[in-house]
Amino acid sequence: MKRLLSVFALLLLADIVFAQALQSPEQYMGYKIGTRYTRHHKVVDYFRSVAQARPDMVKIEKYGETNEGRELIVAYIASPENLQKLELIRTNNLGLTGLAANKGTTENAPAIVWLSYNVHGNETSSSEAALLTLWSLVDPGNTQTKEWLKNTVVIMDPCINPDGRDRYVNWYNGMVGTHFNPDPAAREHAEPWPGGRTNHYNFDLNRDWAWQTQVESQQRIKKYNQWMPQVHVDFHEQGINEPYYFAPAADPLHEVITPWQKDFQVLIGKNNARYFDRNGWLFFTKERFDLLYPSYGDTYPIYNGAIGMTFEQGGGSRGGLGVINEDGDTLTLLDRATHHYTTGLSTIETASQNHQKLLDEFRKYFDDGQAGKIGEYKTYVMTSRDENKIKAVMKLLDQNGIAHASLTNKNFRGYNYTTGKEDAYADEGYHVAVSAFQPRSAMAKVLLEPKTVVTDSNTYDITAWSLPYAYGVKGYAVKEKLELTHAVKLSAALNEASSSYGVLIPYQSFNAAKALAYMLKNGVKVRFAEKPFTYKGRSFDRGTLIILKTSNPANWNEVANEACQRFNLQPIAVETGFMDKGSDFGSPDVKIINSALRVAMLTGDQTASGSAGEVWHFFEKQLEYPITLLNAADLARINIRNYQVLIMPDGNYRVLNDKSVADKLKDFVRNGGKLIALDNAVSLLASSDWGIKLKDDKTEEKGEYAHVKKYADRESQYLTNSIPGAIYKLELDNTHPLGFGYPDHYFTLKQDGNMFEFMKDGWNVGVMKKDAYVTGFAGSKLKPKLKDGVVFGVQDMGSGNVIYFAENPLFRNFWENGKLLICNAVFLVGQ
Repeated sequence: MKRLLSVFALLLLADIVFAQALQSPEQYMGYKIGTRYTRHHKVVDYFRSVAQARPDMVKIEKYGETNEGRELIVAYIASPENLQKLELIRTNNLGLTGLAANKGTTENAPAIVWLSYNVHGNETSSSEAALLTLWSLVDPGNTQTKEWLKNTVVIMDPCINPDGRDRYVNWYNGMVGTHFNPDPAAREHAEPWPGGRTNHYNFDLNRDWAWQTQVESQQRIKKYNQWMPQVHVDFHEQGINEPYYFAPAADPLHEVITPWQKDFQVLIGKNNARYFDRNGWLFFTKERFDLLYPSYGDTYPIYNGAIGMTFEQGGGSRGGLGVINEDGDTLTLLDRATHHYTTGLSTIETASQNHQKLLDEFRKYFDDGQAGKIGEYKTYVMTSRDENKIKAVMKLLDQNGIAHASLTNKNFRGYNYTTGKEDAYADEGYHVAVSAFQPRSAMAKVLLEPKTVVTDSNTYDITAWSLPYAYGVKGYAVKEKLELTHAVKLSAALNEASSSYGVLIPYQSFNAAKALAYMLKNGVKVRFAEKPFTYKGRSFDRGTLIILKTSNPANWNEVANEACQRFNLQPIAVETGFMDKGSDFGSPDVKIINSALRVAMLTGDQTASGSAGEVWHFFEKQLEYPITLLNAADLARINIRNYQVLIMPDGNYRVLNDKSVADKLKDFVRNGGKLIALDNAVSLLASSDWGIKLKDDKTEEKGEYAHVKKYADRESQYLTNSIPGAIYKLELDNTHPLGFGYPDHYFTLKQDGNMFEFMKDGWNVGVMKKDAYVTGFAGSKLKPKLKDGVVFGVQDMGSGNVIYFAENPLFRNFWENGKLLICNAVFLVGQ
């Protein structure tokens, strides 16, 4: 009896110690949450303090760091009983998916609820809400949440985008006075370029879940896929005048989304509505936020078996600590955080009350995948003559946990992505195959299907992204289950090329361009062939890199081999400049790049931050080549002749209205510079005297009552002329240096209705002719107009060149096949 009393006393003492050490966010911070902004490190510190005070309920795990060195953490919150067996719960949960060796059981298992906050850095209220949510789950006085935790394990990521959050918070704290000013015109509600929405490289992390181009995404998705939760909420903010949005989602909904996933969103929505109605808070559902594009914080979990949802609070970057909205109400940070706090707890409550059904349906989702019940195509095959293109596809599949293998029999037919017809399979040399009979069958279908079914054209993002098009490999979708082996067959180890004369490197992928950049950075001069040639019976295509002893430093061979090893390329030794066929190496058709080109890019508030970020990230993190960022507003005073290449990303360049600046850019080109214009920069140049022109749209609606329209039809009328993102097939002149390394076609993501006239005094390298449409939504009135125009062009001007990219080859840095185009523009064009 005495022993039992002693144990009881110890447990009571432990609870007292926990209660004494445990602090609410207000006690810890010294201010009421929502009355001041909390910097990221203080958010992390509070989470750690709670874990230290309640180690029986909370565990903190650092899963990575941002580009600027800030911590990325998750917190696991569970009942003491469940936290003790957290790893067993994780492995059992993976067993339900078929992704682990064990089978997994739903009996007595908790549902996993993952809450993600502040993916957009200037949508700040959610990290404040995370503090309140954590406290509510561990608060000794809150018995209700303890009941919910009997059936759930909650995973919280308090800030997905710390760099963006601190960028906004630090700016706002420097702008606000002793008291916040709710006047929407006050400077504290006008965040400057580039804003805190994006990460360090100006990337929208809520568009990067599937592609994982950013370090934050790579680290987070790796952790996410180790858990595979049943429920995931992504907390956001929208304009200051918008009521709160929560699920159920709007159309279009991808066809792989199950009736259960739709129904559970309704359950969540009704429970949220119960709390909002009780407090008199306005909300809306089933509008605006769809479930189609696969790289969101709601769709990515959905396609991985979860109930994925976006919750949107009014506020965003204009909210500050308080702002007057159009209803005349002062919307405060406290209001916004409280709304997110409420829906977070409501979601945990609903998941707890339905945890058994959640687990049963979750298991069924993956059982159906393994049984091949998802989609009409049962095998997807991608093939290329270049091993590195297949490896790039495999890398993305691996990042998303999609199983892949090799074919055992290549005698089959399937839908040919290139021709749009049923064709016999033609192997290009390397291939990878993906079976629909696997746990991640739904995700495989979404990423690989040749044509995405769009049930409602009013979508929030692009409507086409199929990997064979984005990665520049040939694809086949097969309705039969093909027999596959366990591993993809790749080349043997690379051999160094030792030569006293020269080395050849075939030029047919982005890896070859990375090798080119590496050699130039290391002081090696590189030649390339403008025409095909044959050496020792082997054919070499246009663009082949030629590295010769002539004019190069003594370590030229070593550097060439280093580049090839680094980027998985097989160099070929050459012992003479005399070719079997084609031009010898002293021919004028063999061009030389004498030194590393100095590259600059315009940036600042006249550029689109996302576009500028894509170029910046591409050069620094993917091409690993130096680039200088220049403020577009400073063009008048900058000596741009210090650079050989100047890139104009998408933007609205007011500086071009200054004739002296426009003339300065033309002089830069005429004197040997290269100007590379992307997206709207092309349209701006087309409106001036630069040699490229927008096509006039001369079509008009005919009929006596053509302009009489119904107000209720305004949205559908708008959509007839919209194109949020569809894939079109261009004819590509691969005899021009801009097209080196490509076949005679290129699949582009078309995102606007602009068409440009064929250039009379330039090179129309990538052109869109009739019947170029491949997949994705294009409005019924716009679609017939998208033909007979140039998309990629080169204009010779004096000793230099202007390269026009009317569509973005670097879209979100996941459009892998466009990267070589940019490299060609930088290094090969105009040599």
